[in-house]
Amino acid sequence: MTPKERAIAALNLQIPDQVPTFELGFTLAPEMFGINLYPSDLHRDVICRLSPADKDRRLNNVAEGIAKVFEALDFCIMPGHFGAGYVDNAYISPERKFLWGKLRELTGGRRLIGYTADGTFAISNRNGVNAFAHRITNDPKGLHDEAKQRMDIAIERNKNLAEAGVEVAFLNSDYCDNSGPFLPSEKFAEFIQPYLAKIIEECKKSGMYTIKHSDGNIMPILDQLAECKPHALHSLDPAAGVDIKEVKARIGHKVALCGNVNCTALQSGTDEEVIASAEYCLTHAKPGGGYIFCTSNLPYRGIPPHRYQMILDIWKRMRDYE
Repeated sequence: MTPKERAIAALNLQIPDQVPTFELGFTLAPEMFGINLYPSDLHRDVICRLSPADKDRRLNNVAEGIAKVFEALDFCIMPGHFGAGYVDNAYISPERKFLWGKLRELTGGRRLIGYTADGTFAISNRNGVNAFAHRITNDPKGLHDEAKQRMDIAIERNKNLAEAGVEVAFLNSDYCDNSGPFLPSEKFAEFIQPYLAKIIEECKKSGMYTIKHSDGNIMPILDQLAECKPHALHSLDPAAGVDIKEVKARIGHKVALCGNVNCTALQSGTDEEVIASAEYCLTHAKPGGGYIFCTSNLPYRGIPPHRYQMILDIWKRMRDYE
């Protein structure tokens, strides 16, 4: 099977020949491959001043670098935010569309392309717990109006993403910290869940797969997230007490699972802790399919590259289905 076929099987709760892998983002390319996935000479205010020939040359070069990294890592889904160009609400720049098409060409269509697609309220944009709580109490209609507006913008943008070749919607609004969700379950059900469910439904209508991400302790809202019917949940954060064995037992028959390899251990733990985390994930999430191996956030700067290579080696050793 190709990496794309493995991802599709896992996202559909089926058993591929091997457990696939990917990350929502990847910042270790300079250390591991000597390649910068965010070239400064292709920023928005620079690229508009390039000649057509120079722009094409630079876009082709950066696409080749991105493809080289994800081919080497064997990602089943390529995060589509690297390189150049931008997405501004419903507008997608020609440079961004070009890169997605070039990546598909360079990888032979063997890997999916994903991009950020959420529109729901998040723990990072709630403008403070007190302010959000005040709005819930004093202006619930205004809050619903804003939630619907954000949802409508996301749905329109996501239709354009699908038309431009994006195949996986990364729904990246964070709802939780290590102590739990920023809203009680009943308020989450009112102000977030219906809007998230609609965004997911419309993504599916556009032909995209959906991966719902949230850091932190999602256990109090785990069932509510599953009821929104994403194809998969990410990141299943062990630092917040999320145990992939328990999650697999509770909702593994409803949604696929992505993640749970402990990023904290990768950065500051022992090699033994890193190995134990990766092996635990594959031992408990792999059986029966519906699992994509990855970290509990993303391999961010500061993680020793050899630690990330260590979990990839464990994945290669344990990924095959019998």
